[in-house]
Amino acid sequence: MKNLFKPFLIFLGLIFVAIGTIGIFVPGLPTTIFMILAAYCFIRSSEKLYNWVVSNKIFGDRVRHFIETKTIPLRGKIHSITTMWIMVILSLIFIEASLWVKLLIASLALIGTIVILSYPTAKD
Repeated sequence: MKNLFKPFLIFLGLIFVAIGTIGIFVPGLPTTIFMILAAYCFIRSSEKLYNWVVSNKIFGDRVRHFIETKTIPLRGKIHSITTMWIMVILSLIFIEASLWVKLLIASLALIGTIVILSYPTAKD
């Protein structure tokens, strides 16, 4: 069973890297959180891939900071929550979907906001 777990974590980590990479170019899709998830997968499966994530010029510092301190800088919290809610509001206005889909989108954004705010703010 353990032999299957490492390849699964590598696969999952690569999926997170792909989504995070798309997030670099797509407004509203976060990058850092997916790279943090990828790093957590790679910690348990591939030291080489983990080192690649935390040493990346674009997002490596933020990923390493979060993994080491479990804190989010105030600027990061503000940026994340603001961007998320702008995209949610635009989605609710412009997407033609049923009420339950719109409630689901708003609920997930609320959960995301609570999660972000639940982490301590970095003191630097």
